[in-house]
Amino acid sequence: MSNQLSTLQSVPRSYSIPSHSHEDDRHRSDSVVPGVANDRGDSCHPRDSMLNISEHTPLLQSDPPAPLVRETIDDNGGLARSSEQIPSTQMFRQELRILIGYSIPVFAAQIFEHSFLLASVICIGHLSTVALAAATLGMMTASVTGHSIVRGFASVLDTLLPPAWTSDSPHMVGLWTQRVVLMTPFGLLPILAIWFNAEPIFLFLKQDPEVAHLAAVYLKYASLGLPAYSIIGISRRYFHCQGLFDVPARITIVIAPLNAFLNWYFVYPLGLSFRGAPIATSISFNLVLLASILYAYYFVPRTAWTPIGRGVWQRWGLLARLGIASIVQTASAWWSWELIGLAASFLGPVSLAAQSVLLLSASFTFQAPFALGAATSVRVGNLLGEGKARRAGIVTHASMAIAVAVACIWSIMFLVFRTKWAYLFNDDPEVVSIVASVLPITAVYQIFDGTNNVGGGVLRARGMQAIGAWLNLSAYYILGVPIGILLAFHFGFQLAGLWIGLMVALMYSSILSVWIGIVRADWEVEATKARERAGSKPADESH
Repeated sequence: MSNQLSTLQSVPRSYSIPSHSHEDDRHRSDSVVPGVANDRGDSCHPRDSMLNISEHTPLLQSDPPAPLVRETIDDNGGLARSSEQIPSTQMFRQELRILIGYSIPVFAAQIFEHSFLLASVICIGHLSTVALAAATLGMMTASVTGHSIVRGFASVLDTLLPPAWTSDSPHMVGLWTQRVVLMTPFGLLPILAIWFNAEPIFLFLKQDPEVAHLAAVYLKYASLGLPAYSIIGISRRYFHCQGLFDVPARITIVIAPLNAFLNWYFVYPLGLSFRGAPIATSISFNLVLLASILYAYYFVPRTAWTPIGRGVWQRWGLLARLGIASIVQTASAWWSWELIGLAASFLGPVSLAAQSVLLLSASFTFQAPFALGAATSVRVGNLLGEGKARRAGIVTHASMAIAVAVACIWSIMFLVFRTKWAYLFNDDPEVVSIVASVLPITAVYQIFDGTNNVGGGVLRARGMQAIGAWLNLSAYYILGVPIGILLAFHFGFQLAGLWIGLMVALMYSSILSVWIGIVRADWEVEATKARERAGSKPADESH
């Protein structure tokens, strides 16, 4: 064991490193004689062992279990194995480096995945104005009724996988992943029912008949990629919890240019016209999923995996409770943006065009705090699984510092270029003027957007999605949207009023999520809770 630990310490990485190799796992499994009971009296028949794996069935029968994470230290301030004893300032600097290293590939993956839909918009936009309007309606409907829901449900794994990976039961990562994959189709069925019957719904909502028909066509073909889109969100959590943040980024970066080509080729040379774009995007999502599965199968050690057995049908109640709260936490924020966009449409075409510029800008800058929130959730969860409570608390402070620093960069950019910014998207002087008047509000908005994402990530890591859901619901639907509409239409603030409402919502949600999730946290207690949720032994029983 000492030789193994010294070898692991020499590995120049700062993220999760499995302590058991493929060969070790295979050697252990081969050394078990079928049909012979082990020293605990359990049957060792391979079929029985596969069917009865659960939270209480360790995948690796090492005694005692070797730690799964070893973090290195070097002369430049890398991580020490006894890192809980180092000064807080040194630990803070270490976590800054780790969080930045985690966040950059997540940010890249988000940006390139966003390009999938952007390629569709560009290709369809050159067909006709009606086609662009229909695609916009279809994408908005897909986002509200589908993507926000499946991604929200996948985020339940932010609570369960990271502490499982670093605990004494790493096979629980595979077991929880299997459970979420099996539960996902139950949520897809009602979504697909809506997408395949969208045209009469659009007509009922008084949409233009031609736009309604084309938007329904878009959703039907987009449905070919919805299952893959759902599992991609799950696979990313599977990679992230093991410290493999660069894997989803590399896959998405490779597929993104192919997606752009397929959109162009299907719409124009192949002659599929409007329906070619959603078909191409669906194919691209399926390619990302296929590449993720192949990479996980061939290049990732099986430490986190477990054979599929009867254990996958257990603890669905916990998944349902956390899943519903996760959906509300995620979808409520997505839906509020659609409401604000709808409200902006009543201010006239110029204000709507300005809203499009502001929305595209805010969507881009949002990807950075979103990536940081995801990285924070994984890092905190990993440390709680290891029982490193003090370091988990310091991670949250480091993450807040990064969030504020990045937000300041975005804010300064918006303030410095506010009179020129809109020219990147539109040459209409009225649109440029409105955007310039709203950008100072958007600049302040960035600060709270950053801290809110960090606070939300910590709440997910602590299994407090229900609190996150209530915060978002109250922030947007009791405060933000009503205040924005009141300021825009009653007090004459126009588009600026809507953005003031959004800023108020984020300010409220940010302050409370940071207070509840970070300031009031007892990290020793959270470490115990995290291990119990993931199906692991308490820290004092695992040594």
